[in-house]
Amino acid sequence: MNLKAEFLTFAIAISSLLGFTSCSEDDTTIAPETPTTTEAQTVKDVAYASTSSAQKMDIYVPAGTGPFPAVVLIHGGAFKAGDKAMEATNAAKLVANGYAAISINYRLSGEAVFPAGVHDAKAAVRFVRANASTYRINPDKIGTWGASAGGYFSAILGTSGGDAYLEGTEGSHLTTSSEVQACIDWFGPINFSTMVAEGLALGFASTYNVDNESQFLGVDANSPSNIDIVDKASPTTYIDVNDPPFWIQVGSVDPLIPYTQSLNFYNSLNSVLGSSKVGYELINGAGHGGSLFSTEANLAKAIAFLDSQLK
Repeated sequence: MNLKAEFLTFAIAISSLLGFTSCSEDDTTIAPETPTTTEAQTVKDVAYASTSSAQKMDIYVPAGTGPFPAVVLIHGGAFKAGDKAMEATNAAKLVANGYAAISINYRLSGEAVFPAGVHDAKAAVRFVRANASTYRINPDKIGTWGASAGGYFSAILGTSGGDAYLEGTEGSHLTTSSEVQACIDWFGPINFSTMVAEGLALGFASTYNVDNESQFLGVDANSPSNIDIVDKASPTTYIDVNDPPFWIQVGSVDPLIPYTQSLNFYNSLNSVLGSSKVGYELINGAGHGGSLFSTEANLAKAIAFLDSQLK
């Protein structure tokens, strides 16, 4: 081998090494690459759009060649707080069961109001699907899972696939589908205009309000004059026969979101999709999240539902 060829070989090797080591947790944008490993991977702070620094995701990939079914995890926090790191435990559970887990951040209500957060969630799904081969993901098997505000996002992703108003123009994959194949909704708010009345009916007069939902919308969710935007924000509005299967759980003594929000959503889904595609469970004694949701037995129910739809 002559000197020129030796130098070229050395340059290629160095370039390859630099490309491998560049995907640090501090990167704001990670370009898609062809996967070069079958080892388990955790890639932090992958940018799925560029409008806001909030538009990032953490990607957890199991060991193996894949392609793996994927679940987009969406954190709660009353639409105004929270972080993707809150879903690390559920991500680990998914990876242990053969799923790629994608935990996303989105613009919170203090930064941008509806439909910005929904636009972000859809952009994240589009990014995952468009870059599926990079992360050993099956692009035809993508689910969602969220609690509270995250449950809302999971629900609206499930019912509004392809809706032009909610798709938005975030990210670089606008022609890629944002439809998902399975949804887990843990105690998400669904119909903001009826939350207070439902809370009063259940006897939680001192705690139920829609202050956070109003901040998310940018208008008073209780005002009849705003019913148009409230309806546009409701996952129920977009239900049709093409929606994916749902698994819905809620606590019987939730002091923040009336459990009838989940029950009514279930009934609306069931009337269109049928009982074989929609599951609902009222967890007796459970509040707004907490230990009864995170038991091994209950997490096993969530995994079993995902397995039935994505594997």
